[in-house]
Amino acid sequence: MYDRTVRTVTVAEVIGLLEEHVAREPGGAIAFDGDGTLWSGDIGEDFFEALLDDGSVSAEAHAALAREAEAEKLDSSGGAVAVARRIYAGYLAGTFPEERVCEIMTWAFAGWAHGDADAFAERVLVKVALDTRLHTEATRVVAWARERRIPTFLVSASPRAIVERAARRVGIDLANVASATEERDASGTIVPSVVRPIPYGPGKVMHLRAKLGARPLYAAFGDNAFDVPMLREARVPVAIRPKPRLVERAGEIPNLVVLERVEGR
Repeated sequence: MYDRTVRTVTVAEVIGLLEEHVAREPGGAIAFDGDGTLWSGDIGEDFFEALLDDGSVSAEAHAALAREAEAEKLDSSGGAVAVARRIYAGYLAGTFPEERVCEIMTWAFAGWAHGDADAFAERVLVKVALDTRLHTEATRVVAWARERRIPTFLVSASPRAIVERAARRVGIDLANVASATEERDASGTIVPSVVRPIPYGPGKVMHLRAKLGARPLYAAFGDNAFDVPMLREARVPVAIRPKPRLVERAGEIPNLVVLERVEGR
């Protein structure tokens, strides 16, 4: 249950609150989480599942996956896809650390040229029909910000390749995107590691502030517990279709509001 002080607001009411802050403190911005906030589902999971279905996991990625499995006392025998599926099953069951899985989903393309991973991500977004999964209440706020020329940031722990392509569909500038980012060698080939910390939990605030600086954050929008630090950073913290884990922590976020769900486009 929410604290009784948490209220549900319409898109118009949220925009009204933001207009007040814009008038008082010009020069600020708004920020969104991606998965579950701007769209339904998890595009990081979509990206990873598509890779496993494709089967194009390199020997380099296989060795790194085996090390990750062994670190969590999972069976590391068998091929790369089998090991990856065990890790993924552990994550879905809540027994494998979520932040580490976000990293794995990003570097699992080790051995690929980053341009090839980007093209693969584009095909995945077409296959999963992301355009049909966008949350109307969220995209209306993005559209308002674009009309008012207020910068909109997307801060996501999903892999860079697919987050950047999703950002384009929502109308968010790539310069304003922070995501889990793979490391590459001198030739541009992905290696099995990421730039740490990824934008997860406190890392969301670190990445956002690296781009936003000291400018005010008018509003932050999130749906899950790992969005709490970013929500707490905002003048107006907004939950969109919140998951139970965020509901449980609502009392940690002063002035939290829940954005009313809007069906259709």
